[in-house]
Amino acid sequence: MKNAVFIYSPEQLGYKFSDSHPFNHKRLLLTMDLLKNIDALSDNAIVPARVATDEEIALAHDEKYMDIVKKAGHGLLTAQECENYGIGTEDTPIFPNMHEASSLLVGGTLQAVDYVMQGKSRHALNLGGGLHHGFHGRASGFCIYNDSSVAIKYIQKKYNARVLYVDTDAHHGDGVQWTFYDDPDVCTLSIHETGRYLFPGTGNVTERGNGQGYGTSFNFPLDAFTEDESFLKVYESAMREVFEFFKPDVVFTQNGADAHYFDPLTHLYGTMNIYREIPKLAHQLAHEYCDGRWIAVGGGGYDIWRVVPRAWSFIWTEMNDLPSPNGNLPVSWLDKWQQESPVPLIPTWEDPNPLYEPIPRKAEIEEKNEQMLTKALHIIRNERK
Repeated sequence: MKNAVFIYSPEQLGYKFSDSHPFNHKRLLLTMDLLKNIDALSDNAIVPARVATDEEIALAHDEKYMDIVKKAGHGLLTAQECENYGIGTEDTPIFPNMHEASSLLVGGTLQAVDYVMQGKSRHALNLGGGLHHGFHGRASGFCIYNDSSVAIKYIQKKYNARVLYVDTDAHHGDGVQWTFYDDPDVCTLSIHETGRYLFPGTGNVTERGNGQGYGTSFNFPLDAFTEDESFLKVYESAMREVFEFFKPDVVFTQNGADAHYFDPLTHLYGTMNIYREIPKLAHQLAHEYCDGRWIAVGGGGYDIWRVVPRAWSFIWTEMNDLPSPNGNLPVSWLDKWQQESPVPLIPTWEDPNPLYEPIPRKAEIEEKNEQMLTKALHIIRNERK
């Protein structure tokens, strides 16, 4: 059995709205090249993504909606005709071959699922996935098809397993949450910036699930300007208590890298420290509860030059029990990509210190996050009494 597989095909870069759109899958190339430069990724660890079938995508998406996506991507519909389906908007504009490109991202995640669930590898990483805002019949927030929702439905149907979905993207994992809101065999855990001022505006602690699924939806909305210590305190408490409560067969993590201070779309003050720690605990708990079964996908991350490659590299090195990289980034990588980067690249694995001015409300923010954590976990804690 392999320790981990890295799912990637160059065609995944075809998921591209425009040259100026914030969602830019060039970050996949940047991350892969960085991992190869530090000798952490060999060609025999790379498994090509496959294309998801229409039947597989229909596990989580409406067939009429899929038909709209196909037609829009082949120039048969105008943006106005697609508006009700969330396509042709500023966030999710029409681009050529949308269905084909989206199907490859979904198929990459299904490839990761099969490798782990069939025992071919303990862990699998598809950084091209993590499009967590897609809904049953509507695109949203840069996401056409929701590969995580499809993959979890696929796991249930093919492997009959209980899934814990963990989402550390700064934006709430709304599409996945609502797909499984009444399902007692899927637990969703999302740590994100509060929706008060950030898309999609959901993810309150009171969103706990519905019907038989009540008590299997956990949300941890962090105050804007939350820093590392408070983020990691919430993350560790949430992960340990929810794992123990739900006892999953497999853990599926969405690893958006947009909670960093540099990210242009969010207001959290994370540093590389959180991206070192997030995969460490996921890895540890996967072995403790799931016999190591850990499937990971990408997600948000809009500073593709200074943040995403470093943050995502930590997931792969952790999956392979390699030392967490530190010190300087390879000169060859910096020289190659600085020519394209519109900003000076960070030359080290760590962020500059200090990265930002001290936050005047630090104590107040930490106290609010502590109160939120208590509310979010009170169902579990009350049950233990």
